[in-house]
Amino acid sequence: MTDRPALTVVTDDPTPPYEQLRRQLVELIRYGVLAPGDRLPPVRQLAADLGLAAGTVARTYRELESAGVVVSRRGGGTRVAAAPPAGSDPTGALHDRAATYVREARLLGADDDQIVSAVARALDSR
Repeated sequence: MTDRPALTVVTDDPTPPYEQLRRQLVELIRYGVLAPGDRLPPVRQLAADLGLAAGTVARTYRELESAGVVVSRRGGGTRVAAAPPAGSDPTGALHDRAATYVREARLLGADDDQIVSAVARALDSR
């Protein structure tokens, strides 16, 4: 990433910093700002740039890697993963997005019935 987009962390946001960062990176990848093969900044550099602990950025990268969004190699850094082939199983990505939705809904004070109801309404409105 040469002219990398600005990543920010809002300290008074109830969302943990690693999750704020993870969401931003996923969006940058989803919209093509970061393309497959693009290298993410080293953990220590990004942590220093954002005023975060290196462990926070490392957790973000681990979460992205477990979701298949990035790949990390010792000595090769962390890079945006190749796009999944057409027709591939989206189960892992769906689970990650669902978990994020549930976590955010709970931060808003929603209970399980409200969360399920919101998903049902979203499915009905398509």
